[in-house]
Amino acid sequence: MAGGQSEREDKVSLELTEEILQSMEVGMAFRDYNGRISSMDFHKTSSYLVTASDDESIRLYDVASATSHPTTVIYSSKNGWDESLRLLSLHDNKYLRYFKGHQDRVVSLSLCSRKDCFISGSLDRTVLLWDQRAEKCQGLLRVQGRPAAAYDDQGLVFAIAFGGYIRMFDARKYEKGPFDIFSLGGDISDANVVKFSNDGRLMLLTTSSGHIHVLDSFRGNLLSTYNVKPVSSNSTLEASFSPEGMFVVSGSGDGSVYAWSVRSGKEVASWMSSEAEPPVIKWASGSLMFVTGSSELSFWIPDLSKLAAYVGRK
Repeated sequence: MAGGQSEREDKVSLELTEEILQSMEVGMAFRDYNGRISSMDFHKTSSYLVTASDDESIRLYDVASATSHPTTVIYSSKNGWDESLRLLSLHDNKYLRYFKGHQDRVVSLSLCSRKDCFISGSLDRTVLLWDQRAEKCQGLLRVQGRPAAAYDDQGLVFAIAFGGYIRMFDARKYEKGPFDIFSLGGDISDANVVKFSNDGRLMLLTTSSGHIHVLDSFRGNLLSTYNVKPVSSNSTLEASFSPEGMFVVSGSGDGSVYAWSVRSGKEVASWMSSEAEPPVIKWASGSLMFVTGSSELSFWIPDLSKLAAYVGRK
Protein backbone atom coordinates (compact mmCIF):
# COMPACT_ATOMS: atom_id res chain seq x y z
CA MET A 1 0.00 0.00 0.00
CA ALA A 2 3.03 2.23 0.23
CA GLY A 3 3.42 4.93 -2.39
CA GLY A 4 6.78 3.54 -3.47
CA GLN A 5 5.34 0.37 -5.05
CA SER A 6 6.30 0.02 -8.70
CA GLU A 7 3.68 0.17 -11.45
CA ARG A 8 4.47 -3.44 -12.37
CA GLU A 9 3.69 -4.61 -8.84
CA ASP A 10 0.44 -2.65 -8.77
CA LYS A 11 -0.79 -4.52 -11.85
CA VAL A 12 0.17 -7.99 -10.65
CA SER A 13 -2.93 -10.14 -10.15
CA LEU A 14 -2.54 -12.81 -7.51
CA GLU A 15 -4.72 -15.79 -6.74
CA LEU A 16 -4.99 -16.71 -3.10
CA THR A 17 -2.65 -19.59 -2.26
CA GLU A 18 -1.13 -20.91 0.94
CA GLU A 19 2.02 -18.88 0.21
CA ILE A 20 0.01 -15.68 -0.23
CA LEU A 21 -1.95 -16.34 2.94
CA GLN A 22 1.19 -17.05 4.96
CA SER A 23 2.70 -13.74 3.82
CA MET A 24 -0.21 -11.62 5.01
CA GLU A 25 0.42 -8.98 7.65
CA VAL A 26 -1.21 -5.79 8.93
CA GLY A 27 -0.96 -3.15 6.20
CA MET A 28 -3.03 -0.52 8.00
CA ALA A 29 -4.49 -0.17 11.48
CA PHE A 30 -6.84 2.30 13.18
CA ARG A 31 -6.08 2.52 16.89
CA ASP A 32 -8.39 5.37 17.91
CA TYR A 33 -11.10 3.16 19.44
CA ASN A 34 -11.97 3.61 23.11
CA GLY A 35 -13.64 0.22 23.38
CA ARG A 36 -13.51 -3.18 21.71
CA ILE A 37 -14.96 -3.56 18.23
CA SER A 38 -17.98 -5.81 18.75
CA SER A 39 -19.09 -6.28 15.14
CA MET A 40 -18.34 -5.21 11.58
CA ASP A 41 -19.45 -5.95 8.04
CA PHE A 42 -18.62 -5.17 4.43
CA HIS A 43 -21.19 -3.86 1.97
CA LYS A 44 -22.19 -6.62 -0.46
CA THR A 45 -21.29 -4.74 -3.64
CA SER A 46 -18.93 -1.94 -2.63
CA SER A 47 -15.76 -1.33 -0.65
CA TYR A 48 -17.54 0.08 2.40
CA LEU A 49 -16.82 -1.36 5.85
CA VAL A 50 -18.86 -0.47 8.93
CA THR A 51 -17.80 -1.18 12.52
CA ALA A 52 -19.58 -0.96 15.87
CA SER A 53 -17.71 -0.83 19.15
CA ASP A 54 -18.21 -0.76 22.90
CA ASP A 55 -17.40 2.96 22.99
CA GLU A 56 -20.89 3.49 21.47
CA SER A 57 -19.44 4.52 18.09
CA ILE A 58 -20.40 3.34 14.61
CA ARG A 59 -17.80 4.07 11.94
CA LEU A 60 -17.89 3.77 8.17
CA TYR A 61 -14.77 3.26 6.05
CA ASP A 62 -14.34 3.34 2.30
CA VAL A 63 -11.59 0.77 1.96
CA ALA A 64 -10.76 1.93 -1.57
CA SER A 65 -10.43 5.67 -0.96
CA ALA A 66 -10.65 6.13 2.83
CA THR A 67 -13.64 8.46 2.48
CA SER A 68 -17.12 8.40 3.97
CA HIS A 69 -20.34 7.89 2.04
CA PRO A 70 -24.03 8.28 2.91
CA THR A 71 -25.58 4.93 3.72
CA THR A 72 -27.72 3.13 6.27
CA VAL A 73 -26.94 0.33 8.70
CA ILE A 74 -29.00 -1.96 10.91
CA TYR A 75 -27.63 -2.58 14.37
CA SER A 76 -28.67 -3.82 17.78
CA SER A 77 -28.05 -2.08 21.08
CA LYS A 78 -26.04 -3.76 23.84
CA ASN A 79 -27.97 -1.81 26.50
CA GLY A 80 -29.84 -4.18 28.77
CA TRP A 81 -32.88 -1.93 28.81
CA ASP A 82 -33.37 -1.74 25.03
CA GLU A 83 -33.35 -4.83 22.81
CA SER A 84 -34.67 -3.07 19.71
CA LEU A 85 -32.95 -3.11 16.34
CA ARG A 86 -32.42 0.21 14.61
CA LEU A 87 -32.06 1.42 11.04
CA LEU A 88 -29.57 4.28 11.19
CA SER A 89 -28.70 6.79 8.48
CA LEU A 90 -24.97 7.50 8.73
CA HIS A 91 -25.38 10.50 6.44
CA ASP A 92 -27.17 12.61 9.06
CA ASN A 93 -26.92 10.30 12.10
CA LYS A 94 -30.68 9.84 12.37
CA TYR A 95 -32.72 6.77 13.20
CA LEU A 96 -35.05 5.94 10.33
CA ARG A 97 -36.85 3.06 12.02
CA TYR A 98 -36.94 0.96 15.18
CA PHE A 99 -37.65 -2.77 15.02
CA LYS A 100 -39.09 -4.00 18.31
CA GLY A 101 -39.84 -7.61 19.17
CA HIS A 102 -36.94 -9.23 21.01
CA GLN A 103 -36.98 -9.45 24.81
CA ASP A 104 -33.27 -10.14 25.31
CA ARG A 105 -29.93 -9.34 23.68
CA VAL A 106 -29.66 -9.85 19.92
CA VAL A 107 -26.72 -12.14 19.15
CA SER A 108 -27.16 -12.78 15.42
CA LEU A 109 -28.11 -10.57 12.48
CA SER A 110 -28.10 -11.26 8.73
CA LEU A 111 -29.32 -9.28 5.73
CA CYS A 112 -31.00 -10.79 2.68
CA SER A 113 -29.23 -9.81 -0.55
CA ARG A 114 -32.33 -10.01 -2.75
CA LYS A 115 -34.89 -8.00 -0.80
CA ASP A 116 -35.14 -5.44 2.00
CA CYS A 117 -35.35 -8.27 4.50
CA PHE A 118 -33.20 -9.38 7.41
CA ILE A 119 -33.21 -11.98 10.15
CA SER A 120 -32.25 -11.67 13.82
CA GLY A 121 -31.62 -14.15 16.60
CA SER A 122 -31.77 -13.38 20.32
CA LEU A 123 -31.02 -14.86 23.72
CA ASP A 124 -34.80 -14.79 24.24
CA ARG A 125 -34.74 -17.97 22.09
CA THR A 126 -36.53 -16.47 19.13
CA VAL A 127 -35.51 -15.80 15.55
CA LEU A 128 -37.44 -12.96 13.93
CA LEU A 129 -37.81 -12.16 10.23
CA TRP A 130 -38.10 -8.52 9.24
CA ASP A 131 -38.87 -6.21 6.34
CA GLN A 132 -36.87 -2.97 6.55
CA ARG A 133 -39.99 -1.03 5.54
CA ALA A 134 -42.06 -2.26 8.53
CA GLU A 135 -41.51 -1.86 12.26
CA LYS A 136 -43.16 -5.16 13.22
CA CYS A 137 -41.58 -8.52 12.49
CA GLN A 138 -42.96 -10.53 9.57
CA GLY A 139 -42.29 -13.94 11.09
CA LEU A 140 -41.22 -15.66 14.31
CA LEU A 141 -39.43 -18.96 14.90
CA ARG A 142 -38.85 -20.33 18.40
CA VAL A 143 -35.60 -22.14 19.17
CA GLN A 144 -34.22 -24.13 22.09
CA GLY A 145 -30.93 -22.33 22.71
CA ARG A 146 -28.72 -19.45 21.64
CA PRO A 147 -29.31 -19.08 17.88
CA ALA A 148 -26.97 -18.20 15.03
CA ALA A 149 -28.74 -17.29 11.78
CA ALA A 150 -27.67 -16.39 8.24
CA TYR A 151 -29.04 -16.04 4.72
CA ASP A 152 -27.19 -17.63 1.83
CA ASP A 153 -25.72 -15.26 -0.78
CA GLN A 154 -28.76 -15.63 -3.06
CA GLY A 155 -31.24 -14.86 -0.29
CA LEU A 156 -33.26 -17.99 -1.08
CA VAL A 157 -32.29 -20.05 1.95
CA PHE A 158 -31.46 -19.24 5.55
CA ALA A 159 -29.87 -21.35 8.26
CA ILE A 160 -30.52 -21.36 12.00
CA ALA A 161 -28.02 -23.15 14.25
CA PHE A 162 -28.52 -24.15 17.88
CA GLY A 163 -28.27 -27.22 20.09
CA GLY A 164 -25.80 -29.15 17.94
CA TYR A 165 -27.73 -28.88 14.67
CA ILE A 166 -28.14 -26.51 11.71
CA ARG A 167 -31.68 -26.21 10.39
CA MET A 168 -32.15 -25.14 6.76
CA PHE A 169 -35.20 -23.10 5.73
CA ASP A 170 -36.64 -22.02 2.39
CA ALA A 171 -36.97 -18.24 2.79
CA ARG A 172 -40.20 -18.25 0.77
CA LYS A 173 -41.98 -20.85 2.93
CA TYR A 174 -40.11 -20.93 6.23
CA GLU A 175 -43.36 -21.36 8.15
CA LYS A 176 -43.43 -24.98 6.94
CA GLY A 177 -40.36 -25.70 9.03
CA PRO A 178 -36.84 -26.74 8.03
CA PHE A 179 -36.41 -28.70 4.80
CA ASP A 180 -33.21 -30.25 6.13
CA ILE A 181 -31.33 -30.63 9.43
CA PHE A 182 -27.55 -31.07 9.64
CA SER A 183 -25.77 -32.61 12.63
CA LEU A 184 -22.58 -31.14 14.08
CA GLY A 185 -21.22 -34.45 15.30
CA GLY A 186 -22.12 -34.06 18.96
CA ASP A 187 -20.97 -30.46 19.54
CA ILE A 188 -23.84 -29.06 21.61
CA SER A 189 -22.04 -25.94 22.89
CA ASP A 190 -23.55 -22.54 22.10
CA ALA A 191 -23.66 -21.59 18.43
CA ASN A 192 -21.85 -18.31 17.76
CA VAL A 193 -21.71 -17.55 14.02
CA VAL A 194 -23.06 -19.38 10.96
CA LYS A 195 -22.03 -18.33 7.43
CA PHE A 196 -22.26 -19.49 3.82
CA SER A 197 -19.40 -19.34 1.34
CA ASN A 198 -19.85 -16.91 -1.56
CA ASP A 199 -20.83 -19.68 -3.97
CA GLY A 200 -23.22 -21.22 -1.44
CA ARG A 201 -21.60 -24.65 -1.60
CA LEU A 202 -20.11 -24.54 1.90
CA MET A 203 -21.13 -23.27 5.29
CA LEU A 204 -19.36 -22.84 8.59
CA LEU A 205 -20.45 -22.66 12.20
CA THR A 206 -18.41 -21.51 15.17
CA THR A 207 -19.24 -22.55 18.72
CA SER A 208 -18.26 -21.29 22.16
CA SER A 209 -16.20 -24.43 22.78
CA GLY A 210 -13.70 -23.24 20.15
CA HIS A 211 -14.84 -25.41 17.24
CA ILE A 212 -15.18 -24.20 13.64
CA HIS A 213 -17.24 -26.71 11.66
CA VAL A 214 -17.24 -26.66 7.84
CA LEU A 215 -20.07 -28.46 6.06
CA ASP A 216 -21.31 -29.16 2.56
CA SER A 217 -24.38 -26.91 2.46
CA PHE A 218 -26.24 -29.17 0.02
CA ARG A 219 -25.65 -32.60 1.55
CA GLY A 220 -24.99 -31.50 5.13
CA ASN A 221 -21.99 -33.75 5.65
CA LEU A 222 -19.32 -32.44 8.01
CA LEU A 223 -16.11 -31.83 6.02
CA SER A 224 -13.74 -30.50 8.69
CA THR A 225 -13.63 -29.26 12.26
CA TYR A 226 -10.92 -26.82 13.32
CA ASN A 227 -10.13 -26.21 16.98
CA VAL A 228 -9.08 -23.00 18.73
CA LYS A 229 -9.24 -21.76 22.32
CA PRO A 230 -12.80 -21.61 23.73
CA VAL A 231 -14.50 -18.26 24.24
CA SER A 232 -16.45 -16.85 27.18
CA SER A 233 -20.21 -16.40 27.16
CA ASN A 234 -19.70 -12.66 26.66
CA SER A 235 -17.51 -13.11 23.58
CA THR A 236 -18.21 -14.31 20.04
CA LEU A 237 -15.97 -16.62 18.03
CA GLU A 238 -16.09 -15.49 14.41
CA ALA A 239 -14.67 -17.12 11.29
CA SER A 240 -14.82 -16.19 7.62
CA PHE A 241 -14.40 -17.92 4.26
CA SER A 242 -11.95 -16.50 1.76
CA PRO A 243 -13.77 -15.20 -1.36
CA GLU A 244 -13.39 -18.41 -3.38
CA GLY A 245 -14.08 -20.64 -0.36
CA MET A 246 -10.67 -22.35 -0.34
CA PHE A 247 -9.59 -21.10 3.09
CA VAL A 248 -11.13 -20.27 6.46
CA VAL A 249 -9.73 -17.62 8.81
CA SER A 250 -10.86 -17.43 12.42
CA GLY A 251 -10.22 -15.73 15.69
CA SER A 252 -9.53 -17.65 18.88
CA GLY A 253 -10.27 -17.35 22.58
CA ASP A 254 -6.66 -16.28 23.16
CA GLY A 255 -6.93 -13.40 20.65
CA SER A 256 -4.88 -15.11 17.93
CA VAL A 257 -5.90 -15.59 14.28
CA TYR A 258 -5.62 -18.89 12.39
CA ALA A 259 -6.13 -20.01 8.79
CA TRP A 260 -6.92 -23.46 7.38
CA SER A 261 -7.18 -25.03 3.95
CA VAL A 262 -10.72 -26.27 3.32
CA ARG A 263 -9.41 -28.86 0.87
CA SER A 264 -6.85 -30.48 3.16
CA GLY A 265 -8.29 -29.47 6.53
CA LYS A 266 -4.80 -28.48 7.68
CA GLU A 267 -3.72 -25.28 9.43
CA VAL A 268 -1.72 -23.17 6.96
CA ALA A 269 -1.05 -19.94 8.87
CA SER A 270 -1.33 -18.36 12.31
CA TRP A 271 -0.78 -14.91 13.79
CA MET A 272 -0.27 -14.61 17.53
CA SER A 273 -1.71 -11.73 19.55
CA SER A 274 -1.42 -10.13 22.96
CA GLU A 275 -5.21 -9.62 23.03
CA ALA A 276 -7.16 -11.64 25.59
CA GLU A 277 -10.39 -11.95 23.59
CA PRO A 278 -11.22 -13.22 20.09
CA PRO A 279 -11.27 -10.62 17.32
CA VAL A 280 -14.21 -10.23 14.98
CA ILE A 281 -13.06 -11.10 11.47
CA LYS A 282 -14.32 -10.52 7.91
CA TRP A 283 -12.82 -11.25 4.52
CA ALA A 284 -13.33 -8.53 1.90
CA SER A 285 -15.29 -10.02 -1.00
CA GLY A 286 -13.22 -10.43 -4.16
CA SER A 287 -10.08 -9.14 -2.47
CA LEU A 288 -6.79 -10.40 -1.07
CA MET A 289 -7.58 -8.74 2.25
CA PHE A 290 -9.22 -9.63 5.51
CA VAL A 291 -9.99 -7.36 8.45
CA THR A 292 -9.87 -8.02 12.18
CA GLY A 293 -11.44 -5.94 14.93
CA SER A 294 -10.49 -5.99 18.59
CA SER A 295 -9.20 -2.96 20.49
CA GLU A 296 -8.12 -1.71 17.04
CA LEU A 297 -9.15 -2.22 13.42
CA SER A 298 -6.52 -4.02 11.31
CA PHE A 299 -6.40 -4.56 7.54
CA TRP A 300 -4.39 -7.66 6.54
CA ILE A 301 -2.81 -7.79 3.07
CA PRO A 302 -0.06 -9.84 1.34
CA ASP A 303 3.51 -8.66 1.83
CA LEU A 304 4.78 -8.61 -1.76
CA SER A 305 8.39 -8.37 -0.58
CA LYS A 306 8.02 -11.89 0.83
CA LEU A 307 6.55 -13.06 -2.45
CA ALA A 308 9.07 -11.60 -4.91
CA ALA A 309 10.21 -15.00 -6.13
CA TYR A 310 6.64 -16.27 -6.41
CA VAL A 311 5.44 -13.17 -8.29
CA GLY A 312 8.37 -13.46 -10.68
CA ARG A 313 7.20 -16.92 -11.70
CA LYS A 314 3.66 -15.79 -12.49
